[in-house]
Amino acid sequence: MTEVVGRLVLRDAVVAGRIALDGERIASIAPDPAAEHGPLVCPGFVDVHVHGWGGHDAMGDEAALDGMARALLRRGVTSFLPTAVTAPLETLVAFAERVRRWMPTVDGDRSMPLGFNSEGPCISHAKKGAQNPDYIVAPADLAGPEAFAPMLDAMRIMTVAPEEPGALDLIRWLSERGVNVSLGHSNATAQAAAEGYAAGGRTTTHLFNAMSGVDNHSPGLATVALAADEAYAELVADGFHVDRWLWPMIMRTKPADRLVLVSDAISLAGTGDGRAVLGGMEVEVRDEQCRLVSDGRLAGSVIALDSAVRNLAATGVPLPVAVAAASRNPLRLLGITDRGELAPGQLADLVELDDDLRVRRVMRAGTWYPGPVTEVAS
Repeated sequence: MTEVVGRLVLRDAVVAGRIALDGERIASIAPDPAAEHGPLVCPGFVDVHVHGWGGHDAMGDEAALDGMARALLRRGVTSFLPTAVTAPLETLVAFAERVRRWMPTVDGDRSMPLGFNSEGPCISHAKKGAQNPDYIVAPADLAGPEAFAPMLDAMRIMTVAPEEPGALDLIRWLSERGVNVSLGHSNATAQAAAEGYAAGGRTTTHLFNAMSGVDNHSPGLATVALAADEAYAELVADGFHVDRWLWPMIMRTKPADRLVLVSDAISLAGTGDGRAVLGGMEVEVRDEQCRLVSDGRLAGSVIALDSAVRNLAATGVPLPVAVAAASRNPLRLLGITDRGELAPGQLADLVELDDDLRVRRVMRAGTWYPGPVTEVAS
């Protein structure tokens, strides 16, 4: 029986111990004081909002999805949702079919896809962010929510702006069919945001970004997302999307099990500075920031989840809390309970970190793979 030895990042503490594996599963966990100088061992990271990695675009062909999955695994991401940007409906349907066809082929040194995420197209023009405005559509202008029926089999998350005409009906329809609706790219009033969560919205797309905010006279979606204890909220913890001064407010407001670290990374992530096309618009990466060439607004990120965990922990957030935000919490949002924590019976998806919280190696389903050779984004 294989053993993994080190400082185990459990749900509430870091404990020197041993993990016994039985094939792809954790068989048992036992304390072992002799392991107190070993590497940190935590559950595999899960990125539920990622548009690309390592030069590979999630909306590319199956070879691109393969390349993305391999690159993500090296950064400790053992499961993920390839994420579509706002695009014509026929493009999104084709993307869904491609991901569905590709998913059963994934094994070995690739991060495991758990379905896909669709960031739009039913979002607000006023808060479009870096989404292409040519492809935004109000739910009421579609031929009913059934327009998304061809995507349902593997769609796990979809972003919807709750204030748009027909949005509440779409949110109800999607949630009744098992899709986790994320409120975002929205200019909603607090009342409209509350109605969106009440209709079935479960999470929030990149908190504070491309949404109405916290205002004492005119509160919006960000206010309700922070106040609603049951709502999950995504955080892009690169220091650019949300200033670090706001992180303590988020941590004190959201229940710890409702914070979800995401990368929102684009294809250029992990490749250094350069230019690419995102949703038909040119973007540029410079100084670890990704922005639209046209107007300079943020357009995704180039951070990895291990960097996000490291950044959050550097602000004083306990390591078990930071790790859960990148592992257990996103999985529980998706309703997946067989992985995401160090416990008997869980899938042996693990990340081994050094003292600086950098990935040394990654285990997926009981097999070790190497970590990154170099660090690009901090």
